[in-house]
Amino acid sequence: MRPHRPARTTLYRGGAVYSPADPFAEAMVVVGDTVAWVGSNAAAANHAASADEVVDLDGGLVTPAFVDAHAHTTETGLALTGLDLTGATGVDAVLALVEAAARRGSGPVLGHGWDERGWPERRPPTRVELDRAAGGRPVYLARVDVHSAVVSTALAERHALAELPGWSDDGLVEREAHHAARALTRQGLDAGERRRMHDVALRAAAAAGIGCLHEMSAPHIAPLSDLAELLGLVDDVSAQPDGPALPTVVAYRGALATGPDQVAALVAELALPAGHRLVGLAGDLCVDGSVGSRTAALRHPYADGDTCGHRYLAAEQIRDHVVACTRAGLQAGFHVIGDAAVDAAVTGLRSAGDLVGAGVIRGARHRLEHVELIDQVSIDTLADLGITASVQPAFDAAWGGQAGMYAERLGSARALAMNPLADLSRAGVPLALGSDSPVTPFDPWAAVAAAAFHRNPAQRVSA
Repeated sequence: MRPHRPARTTLYRGGAVYSPADPFAEAMVVVGDTVAWVGSNAAAANHAASADEVVDLDGGLVTPAFVDAHAHTTETGLALTGLDLTGATGVDAVLALVEAAARRGSGPVLGHGWDERGWPERRPPTRVELDRAAGGRPVYLARVDVHSAVVSTALAERHALAELPGWSDDGLVEREAHHAARALTRQGLDAGERRRMHDVALRAAAAAGIGCLHEMSAPHIAPLSDLAELLGLVDDVSAQPDGPALPTVVAYRGALATGPDQVAALVAELALPAGHRLVGLAGDLCVDGSVGSRTAALRHPYADGDTCGHRYLAAEQIRDHVVACTRAGLQAGFHVIGDAAVDAAVTGLRSAGDLVGAGVIRGARHRLEHVELIDQVSIDTLADLGITASVQPAFDAAWGGQAGMYAERLGSARALAMNPLADLSRAGVPLALGSDSPVTPFDPWAAVAAAAFHRNPAQRVSA
């Protein structure tokens, strides 16, 4: 908490104030960090004399801050400060960026954001090409969806990645090989570097109008201490009288539990700062991967590859985790994208309801992340069990439509069915919107626009 100071009074007037208390409000008074009054411009004149400051909104819209329901703070900080590959136009462009980065420093070259689909080569750089560009340095370059990457020989040999499932000799890593590569490069950051990543990311979120974010920590994303360090930074900055206003952080950890004892152990080992608690063992507890990397688990093969993706958890594991979390008073949740992954999650949730009671499951407010390809039967089950769908409308804006990545990977029919926001909403499934930053940037208004103007008109959600 910030030290006590005399509350400053600010009058904002001449705008449109979004408030259920007064749908026609044009002005508001803020005392300290509390909205004390909303009303008309005419009535605002009565508050002008007592205000320390009067701000003319010049017709602007004032809304509450947004909640980003799915973000990765350390990953976002790395993406914002590291090698940005989002604008790369091909393999040669990526290699030039890697070569320049290798000349500037002595540590590993870490980059994010490549997408091979629009490149003339239609492939990422190879391990051998990265070796030449980086002069033998360790290199880790994440695809835009952060579910696969390309790595150099130095990184692969340092961590024996070739022995893990998901390794390809050209340096492309998926599944366990990718999880290991990413986790180990993040563990190479010291506490000071992680703190800088956290600070950069949280400031970016605040600048985008985000007042609270759900941090989706996981063993394959960040070391055990990362979540406590993030919360500690927020506390430290909040205690500074003139420190920047950073978003509140809601803590999740994507770790699997089989029973109440394991839940207790997982919570204890996080050692979160006083005043903070783990809300759930949820988030990036992955049942599958991503569509772009062809690792999302599908009922039927990809349109552009002879695979149905990969499912990492069985329905029985999901059931046991949900039961354990429910009995411990924590939210359970899972990353599910493909319809086969959704099938496993829904079966596990339904089985958990059979064990502890559907009403108990409803009261626990468990959640599923992404839920991109789901049929109506599964949607109705989520609604019946009170499961929140944590969705990313910006995914549709980025990859939807008949010329987008979804259509390329899945074909036109399944592409049209992706991210069925309106179907979920109509069925009564609570929706929570997020960015999955750094997969898509902190930009909540763009997410609102993507939901309202979904590429499939039948799935548009009214703002």
